Amino acid sequence: MSDDDDQTVDRVTRVMLVDDHEVVRAGLRSLLEAQDDLEVVAEAATAADAVLRARSYHPDVVVLDVRLPDRSGVEVCRDIRAEHPQMAVLMLTSFSDDRALFDSIMAGAAGYVLKQIRGTDLVAGIRRVSVGESLLDPAVTARVLDRLRHPETAGDARLARLTPTELRIVEMIADGLTNRAIGERIGLAEKTVKNYVSSILAKMHMSRRAEAAAYLAEHRGRQRSSRG
Repeated sequence: MSDDDDQTVDRVTRVMLVDDHEVVRAGLRSLLEAQDDLEVVAEAATAADAVLRARSYHPDVVVLDVRLPDRSGVEVCRDIRAEHPQMAVLMLTSFSDDRALFDSIMAGAAGYVLKQIRGTDLVAGIRRVSVGESLLDPAVTARVLDRLRHPETAGDARLARLTPTELRIVEMIADGLTNRAIGERIGLAEKTVKNYVSSILAKMHMSRRAEAAAYLAEHRGRQRSSRG
């Protein structure tokens, strides 16, 4: 093999895909393996498998879904980076979440992109993080830090996970409004509000809207006490 051949081999980036949806992984694999310089060496559908396969296959880049069935992708990122600091982790998510972005930054992720990203941009992003670059825009990072300092959520990790719209909805839940009433007030369909409520409960690790309402009421009480 010539020196030129060796250089060509060295430029191949080994990628591991972590997503609990097989269709998503198949689509990503098809996209990446169409590139001469990218090779998908492993796939995982759970957090546990992701950690084990990172250890076994030694990918250069891990494309990691933020939400996994057994544990948070952010926790997986932290574990992988702790064990393999040379691996770059690119977080992939289907929704914009300031708290998840902040947690990903703190866990050592090299990038955070939405699943709506164009295929060519994702390929370019993988190439960039594989050589040590970051896809975390300083302006976005600053916005997230400012969001986390918002007085309505300060000091409360659960509420800080919510987007501004979700926070507004949970406040109206605490005020006793139904999904229909919330939708009428902020101009959303009742079904859309229901989807928001499901997301809010998942982020707050709760099963019923009454829990969220009670939690916010307690938080408001703590804020009043601290100001008094």
